[in-house]
Amino acid sequence: MRPPRLRAGDTVALVAPAGPVPADLLEKAVPVLRGWGVEVRIGPCVRSSPGSPAYLSGSDAARAAEFTEAWLDPGVRCVLAARGGYGVQRMLDLVDWAALREAGPKVLAGSSDITALHRAVDVHLGLSSLFSPMPASVLFDDFAVEHLRRTLFDPERNLVVRGGSALVPGRASGRSTGGNLSLLAAGIGTPEQGSARDAVVLLEDVTESVYRLDRMLTQLLRSGWFDGVRGIVLGSWAACGDPAEVRALLLERLGPLGVPMVEEFGFGHVASSPTLPLGVPVSLDADLGTLTFDSPALT
Repeated sequence: MRPPRLRAGDTVALVAPAGPVPADLLEKAVPVLRGWGVEVRIGPCVRSSPGSPAYLSGSDAARAAEFTEAWLDPGVRCVLAARGGYGVQRMLDLVDWAALREAGPKVLAGSSDITALHRAVDVHLGLSSLFSPMPASVLFDDFAVEHLRRTLFDPERNLVVRGGSALVPGRASGRSTGGNLSLLAAGIGTPEQGSARDAVVLLEDVTESVYRLDRMLTQLLRSGWFDGVRGIVLGSWAACGDPAEVRALLLERLGPLGVPMVEEFGFGHVASSPTLPLGVPVSLDADLGTLTFDSPALT
């Protein structure tokens, strides 16, 4: 199920389901969002002092309540994470998913730690979502802003995304899934685990050494998460060590799956990142370096 697109006058709720939000980046981003012609509603955790521990934007209960209240508000059309960090998994069991289903579909957008929310929205609500740059980030540059805006308001213009080159040539079609590698590995054994069966998987991460990437990929492989995967799209691996070593690892671990795989696709923890829908039919052409979405991300 795809949520409806945004229109001028709609309300976007900014939430902080993970780490504390840098005030300077937030204040810079809010006028940009308002320039889209939407009302921006800022959740209490977004502007609160760090919680305890200090790497959280608030208590688990407060962050779960902020997210839930934004989703249940009939005036809100899009719930946008202000930033990532860490902490989403801690609050998932405190969300009343039955109430959210009753409230109907809305757009969820964000990336990094928000991968855990994407998985939850997929599993508990049967809803597609947007793996997108986030406002309270130095990476929320002009390209990222405009690509997110077009995906939200005019998604037909973003049906084809280009970038990268083939690690394993070929073409594949399936349902888009994935996100941040660390969060996907951490989700093994949880209700939101899901799998890559019949899917084209998006993968990226940041500040993880090569051996840690190896460990997470190996965990996903050994758990069977990749069983039945149809294609793989690799994004950024910022500050993850020597790019040649990262590339060699990805090819050594994922190449034996025998599916088309493209590298350096330009999404994730990197400037000018595109917004990529999750949970929708997509076609990958690794030779051309293109992702083509079979229908708009939003209705």
